[in-house]
Amino acid sequence: MGKARTFGIGMDYSPTSKASLRWAAENLVEEGDRIILIHVQPPQADHSRKQLFEETGSRRLIIQKQYGLTHDAEVHEILDTVSKTKGAKVVAKIYWGDAREKLIDAVDDLKLDSLVIGSRGLGAIKRVLLGSVSDYVVTNASCPVTVVKVSKP
Repeated sequence: MGKARTFGIGMDYSPTSKASLRWAAENLVEEGDRIILIHVQPPQADHSRKQLFEETGSRRLIIQKQYGLTHDAEVHEILDTVSKTKGAKVVAKIYWGDAREKLIDAVDDLKLDSLVIGSRGLGAIKRVLLGSVSDYVVTNASCPVTVVKVSKP
């Protein structure tokens, strides 16, 4: 076993972010690695609560509810499985602001070895009008980025 690595997973509880977590757990994470779920929330929030969470990080249910995060049984099941089978350490961090910019901040702040994010699969016009988070992150991140696409039914 080599040096433990740190992987960030962009998590908004959408089907694509869950697929990214599942993909990372099955294909990337090895014994002793660290997984950091990265949540980006809108900028409006209580500053003192933001500062506490930015400094500590946690995936405990009480903390998640306090910071307005969603409890998702599927996400917890994936994390529990990878923690038990591969000994991965799991934490969560919250950032407030624009998802594109904050994911880039997370790469540097958390010294990620790699970032895994989902793709909403916007068409060309919507991507131009709304901007693609994944395009921005792939272009600007200082670590390798894997974009997981979910096939449409």
